[in-house]
Amino acid sequence: MVFENEQVRVLRFTIGPHEKEPMHEHPALVAVSLTGGHSRFTLPDGKTRESTLKAGDVNWGNSEKHSYECLGDNPQEAVLVEIKGKLAAKAPPVALDPVKLDPKHYKVEFENAHARVLRIRYGPRERSVMHEHPTGLGVHLTDGHARFTFPSGKTEELHFRAGEVRAYPAGAHLPENVGDQPLELVFVELKARPATKKPVPVPAAKKPATKKAIKPKSRRPRARK
Repeated sequence: MVFENEQVRVLRFTIGPHEKEPMHEHPALVAVSLTGGHSRFTLPDGKTRESTLKAGDVNWGNSEKHSYECLGDNPQEAVLVEIKGKLAAKAPPVALDPVKLDPKHYKVEFENAHARVLRIRYGPRERSVMHEHPTGLGVHLTDGHARFTFPSGKTEELHFRAGEVRAYPAGAHLPENVGDQPLELVFVELKARPATKKPVPVPAAKKPATKKAIKPKSRRPRARK
């Protein structure tokens, strides 16, 4: 497991040539192939389907139980982003949508009720315009060095490694590839709200027991003889 929070669980999946995984189950997920490969899925009823992917391919998987077999002669590696939390009644509006403002660098791979998945590509020294994202995850397909400028004017530089996964908070920024090589990543914008936990009821404070006041016994005066 790479990491887990209230919205996602991120797994790094690796399998050797011609190896087979036993029957297991996943919730709905986004799968990003890091190596590509040819594979076979077998369902509990015995039905099978085969898949051939290239490095960098991304696809959606519904909740499913299956076994998995690598049919190729090379190992396979993928990042699996399992979706948690409850679906938002309506996705929060994004005023500065990068797909509309900068279609050169941002393309929609697919979108559903759970997530919008973008493919982001920058050439060497290319920069974007100010835009925003909801909470999301970046699966970096190349090494890279980027500078982010925020609306306040502050800047931050980050270095990435191919295959690295990073969580990004919601917000606006202007990215720039400050490296000499192309930069590419798959960005998963999340629509699910974090699963809310019911507050634990706090027991009412007990009132301290009140002691009954003890009346002093009245003494009758003794009769004089």
